[in-house]
Amino acid sequence: MRKIFACLFLLVISYQQSDAQISAYKGKDDLRYQIGANLQKWGTGIVTSIDYGLGPSFSIGAQASYLLGVKSFDGVDKPGFGDRFDLKARFNANLGNVIGLPSNVDLYPGLNLGLKNFGAHVGGRVFFDKGFGLFAETQFPIARYNSDAIGYEKLNNQISFNVGVAFDLSK
Repeated sequence: MRKIFACLFLLVISYQQSDAQISAYKGKDDLRYQIGANLQKWGTGIVTSIDYGLGPSFSIGAQASYLLGVKSFDGVDKPGFGDRFDLKARFNANLGNVIGLPSNVDLYPGLNLGLKNFGAHVGGRVFFDKGFGLFAETQFPIARYNSDAIGYEKLNNQISFNVGVAFDLSK
């Protein structure tokens, strides 16, 4: 499944739009909303994020994720809400215009501080029409709050892959 999403993302990135009105990241006061699927080793769920542009290449935001399908750990039935939910503050460096990509494509590495860990992410998005596009990103923990995590404590505290749709909410 991940290989399918990766191939789809590479195909989307290779698509170039000639309409100058379409922009993946405009800069200051730019507002992007993303919603999609969260894929992890022990579960899948939904993820949503919002980013607000502070300048020509930087944005801040928030992200929430909730795991719906969770595989069992050592015979323990169901994880609780706190095990499934994660909330993160994000900082992105939007590099699409810096490295000369078409205006409808953006690549963004960044850092995030969440309820489960301090981590990093790298992603990309492409817009096909004004206000609508696709995104894909991967996240990984740098420092876990609980280094001895066992069972459900590992949820939202591991490498994950997010893919979905992106919306331009700017003026």
